[in-house]
Amino acid sequence: MNPPVPHRRTPWVLATTTALAVVVAGLALTATAPAEAATVGAGSYTTDRVGPLPSGCGDLSTNPRQFVTANAPAGPVPTNDWWSSLLYKRTNCAYSEPLHAHPVSYQPFGDGLGFSATSTPTITGTATGVGEYKYAYAEDIRVGVTALGAPVVKVDDWTDWTVSPYWSDGTRTLRATIGHGLPFTYFRTSGGEALINATGGSPTVWSSSGGTIGFNVRGHDYVAYAPTGASWTVSGGRITSNLAGRDYFSVALLPTTPSTDAATRAALATSYGRYAHAHVTGTRVSYSYDQASSRVTTTYAFTTTPREGTATQTVVSLYPHQWKALTGATPIGQSYPSPRGRMKVLTGVSEFRTAMTYHGVLPELPAVGTGAGADLAQLKDQLAAVRGNPMDLRGGDTYWNGKGLGRAARIAEIADLVGDTETRTAALNAIRATLNDWFTATAGKTSRVFYYDRNWGTLIGYPASYGSDQELNDHHFHYGYFIAAAATLAKFDPTWATTAQYGGMVDLLIRDANNYSRADTRFPYLRDFDIYAGHDWASGHGSFNAGNNQESSSEGMNFANALIQWGQATGNTAVRDAGVFIHTTQAAAIQEYWFDVDDENFPAGFGHSTAGMVWGDGAAYATWFSADPEMIQGINMLPVTGGHLYLGHRPAYTRTNYAELVRNNGGEPTVWQDILWEFLALGDPDAALTKLRANPGYTPEEGESRAHTFHWIRNLAALGQVDTGVTANHPLAAVFTRNGARTYVASNITAAPLTVTWSDGTQLTIAAGGTATTGAYTWSGGDANGGASPTPPPTTPPPAGSPTRYLLPGGGLGAASGATTTTVASAGGTNHDGTPTNPVVFTATGLTMTYSGGQTAFDLFLDAGQAVGNGVQARISYDLTGDGSFDRVETYRYFATDPVPGYEHYMQNAGLLSATGTPGNLSNGTVKVEVWSAIGTNPTTLGIGDRSFVTLPYA
Repeated sequence: MNPPVPHRRTPWVLATTTALAVVVAGLALTATAPAEAATVGAGSYTTDRVGPLPSGCGDLSTNPRQFVTANAPAGPVPTNDWWSSLLYKRTNCAYSEPLHAHPVSYQPFGDGLGFSATSTPTITGTATGVGEYKYAYAEDIRVGVTALGAPVVKVDDWTDWTVSPYWSDGTRTLRATIGHGLPFTYFRTSGGEALINATGGSPTVWSSSGGTIGFNVRGHDYVAYAPTGASWTVSGGRITSNLAGRDYFSVALLPTTPSTDAATRAALATSYGRYAHAHVTGTRVSYSYDQASSRVTTTYAFTTTPREGTATQTVVSLYPHQWKALTGATPIGQSYPSPRGRMKVLTGVSEFRTAMTYHGVLPELPAVGTGAGADLAQLKDQLAAVRGNPMDLRGGDTYWNGKGLGRAARIAEIADLVGDTETRTAALNAIRATLNDWFTATAGKTSRVFYYDRNWGTLIGYPASYGSDQELNDHHFHYGYFIAAAATLAKFDPTWATTAQYGGMVDLLIRDANNYSRADTRFPYLRDFDIYAGHDWASGHGSFNAGNNQESSSEGMNFANALIQWGQATGNTAVRDAGVFIHTTQAAAIQEYWFDVDDENFPAGFGHSTAGMVWGDGAAYATWFSADPEMIQGINMLPVTGGHLYLGHRPAYTRTNYAELVRNNGGEPTVWQDILWEFLALGDPDAALTKLRANPGYTPEEGESRAHTFHWIRNLAALGQVDTGVTANHPLAAVFTRNGARTYVASNITAAPLTVTWSDGTQLTIAAGGTATTGAYTWSGGDANGGASPTPPPTTPPPAGSPTRYLLPGGGLGAASGATTTTVASAGGTNHDGTPTNPVVFTATGLTMTYSGGQTAFDLFLDAGQAVGNGVQARISYDLTGDGSFDRVETYRYFATDPVPGYEHYMQNAGLLSATGTPGNLSNGTVKVEVWSAIGTNPTTLGIGDRSFVTLPYA
C-alpha cells in the first residue's frame, strides 16, 4: 500500500514500524485549456481542469461513482472517511482495505464480509523511540451467501456514520450495513442461503434455539439472529440458514470476555435479540451551541426499519469522548475493547446525547506581559524585523502558502495589540494580496488558483501538495490557514469579507473541507470530520490496512478555530456554530486518543503518553516525515494560536507530555523549540520563559516568528494557566489563573461595544474591535504611539464619584494628573510579607458610594531596574463610615519584580494574601492604599499621576 506524500517536507522517513512502500512523484502542472472562471463576488475559481485529479482503479478521476450503485444517495461521494477505501479502491480494485468501524472491523471479499473483533493489541517499537500499537484485522468469521462470488463490492448507501456494501454475482446478492458503534451488522440476501463461515477457527456453539445461534470464535462471542421460523445448521466451520424463505438476518458481537459466565452471556443474547430485526437504516447527527451556557449538545440519532416485530430501538456502543459526556442515559455493565479504549453500551435506544463545555478561543493572547517597558521594546523590535516579509514563504503550494498566511495573521494580531500599526498594515497587506491572488481565476492561470471538480464535489487549490489533489488529503489542514488569515483580515477590513467581495470564496473553502450545510449538494457534508469518531481524518482514500489516519490533530483544530473566528467576524452563526461543534468535540477526542490524558486508552505496553498519529486500528508514536521526538510530539501542537488553548486544559498532562519529549530526545529539544516551548507554557509558563530567554539563537519553525513566540510565552507567564472552571457567554473569551487569581479575557471583533458575562458573574465590557482583560486593560486597534498597549486608562479626570482612582503625588487618590514617580523603599533584606513597612500611602476621604459586588481591582506600574529579588506588596483598606476604623482590609500577595529595566504591572490577579471584614456601602468613608517592599534589598520605582490606579468595587 502506498502512503500519501508526507504533509511536511522532504527528505523524509515514515517513522513507524508498519512496512509501507513509498512512492513520491514529481508532477508538472499544465493547463489543459484556458480556464473558465466562475465568479463569486469579486473572486473566482475555475471549472476547467488545471492539474492532477483523484486517481485509482478504472476511470475514477472522472467517475468517482463507478463503485456506487444506482440506489446510493445522489450528490458528491464522501471522502476522508473510515470507509473511504470502499469507494476509492486505491490498492484493490475489487473490494477494499479493512474497515475499522469499532467494536468490529470488517473487510469485504468476493464471497462476503469478514469480521474481526481483535481484543489484544500488537505493540512494536520502544518506549523512547518510534513505535505503535495495532488492533489489526484478524478474521473471526466471514458472512455471506452460499456460492457467492462477486467480482466487485459496491456501495449501496451511506449515512452519517454507516455504510452499506453490496455484492452481486448475477445470481446471488448480499447487502450489509455496518457503522461506527454498531455491535450489530445487518444483512439482506437473495439467491442462496445465509452463510457464516468461521474462518478464524472452529466455532464453539454455546446456544442454539430456533433462529438464534450463539457461538464463540477465537474467544469472541457472536450471536446470529434469523427470522422467526428459521433455524441454523452447523456443519464443521459453516453455519447456514435458509431464513425461512425471507431475506434478512443480523449478526451481533457481544461485549463479553472469556471469563463471562454463561448466564450473563445468555442474558446479553436475549437483550440484544429484542432489537435484532430493527435494522439500522440511517444515522444522523444534530448539534446546538447554547452561547449563554457555553454548552454544545450533540444528538446521535438512529433510524431503524423493523423487518419483523415492532421494536424500533437498537444497541449502540460509545467511544470514551462520548460516554464521558453522555447525558440522559446509563450504559450497561459490559463494554467492548477498541483501539480508542473501552466502548460502553446502550441498549434499547433510538438516539443518545452528549453535552460538552466549550471553553472559548481568542484571536490572540492579550499583551498583559508585553505591553510596556523592556518587553514591549523587545517585541516591537521583533515585529519590525518581520515587517518586510511577514509571510516568509517556504513554498508556493496550498500548504506552505497557508503556513505563511498563518504566520502573517499572528503578526498582524500582535502588532495591533501593541500599537505597531506599520507592521500590522504590512501583515494585513500581505494577507490581502495573497488571498486575492488565490481567489482570482483568469484564463490560462495554473498557479495560485482554485478549481472546482463537479464529479468529486471538491475545490482543489493548485499547486497542490501532499496529495491534496490526487488523494484529496489534508484539505482542512491547508484551507484552515487560509480561513484563519481571512478572519484576521475581516476584523480590520470587513468590506473585504462581504459576499460582494471575497467572503464567498472563503465560504467555498469552508464547505469543501467541512460543508456545514446539508442543503448544499456541491460538497459532501462534513467531509474531513468523522462525526462519530469525533475527529478529522487526513487521508482522502483511507486505503491502508490500518484504516484511515491523521497525525496533526492541532492543524485540524486550526480549521475549527478558523470557522469560529470567521463566523464571528462576519456574523455567520451557522459557520461559527459548526466551528464550535467541531472544536469542542475534537478537543475531547484529542485528549482521549492522541494524548490519553486519563491514562485509560493506550495499551499498557505502549509506553508513551502521546501519539503522533492515530490510525483506524491503533496509534503510533511516529509521523509520516520524521523520527525525531520533537516532531512526533510537536506535530500535534502546531500552529500555536489563540484557538489552541485546549492544549492547556490539563496543565499537569502538558508537563507530562513535555517531560516525555525530553526523555525520548535525550535532552531538551534542538528543533522546533519555539513550538515546544509555547506548548510547555500552557503547563509551566515560567519554565518556558526561562528556556526561551536562555536560548535566543534558536531557529524558528517555518510557520512561526520570534515575535509571536515571545509574545505567547511572556504573556502566559503573566496570565498563568488556562482556567476551565468558568465559562463565558461569548465564543471569543478565556480565563487564566496565576497564584490563585483569575484574569478574564475577551475579544470583540464586531463594530459595536460588547459586554461579556462569565458563569461566576464577572462582567467585562469591550470596545468595538478590541480585546479586554480584567484589570482595566483594553486594546482597541491602537495608534503608532502605542495606544493599543496596556498603558494606563485615559488621562481625562474620572467623573465625580468614579470608582477608578489614580495614585497621586502628595498621597491622594483621585483624578489622573501628570505622569511622575515615587520610590518604594527597600525591605532592607528583611521579610515584611503581609506587614506594611515604610509604605507609600495614598488616601481618599469623604466617599459616598454604593457597593456593587465583586472585588477591588488595581494596576500598579513598578520598575525595579536590574535589582534581583525585590517584591512589592499592596494593602487596600476601607473605612466605610469615616470613623477612623477600617471595616474591610485586603492584603494582596506580593509581586516579584523582574531584573529587566522597564515597567511591569502589579495587579489584583496576584491574589489575596488575607482579607478581614465585610465590604459594604461607603458613607463619608475613607479608602487607603499602602504600597511597600515585602522582600528585597533595593528600592522600586512606582509610576503615579496617570499611571497606577485602583478601581473600587462601587457604583
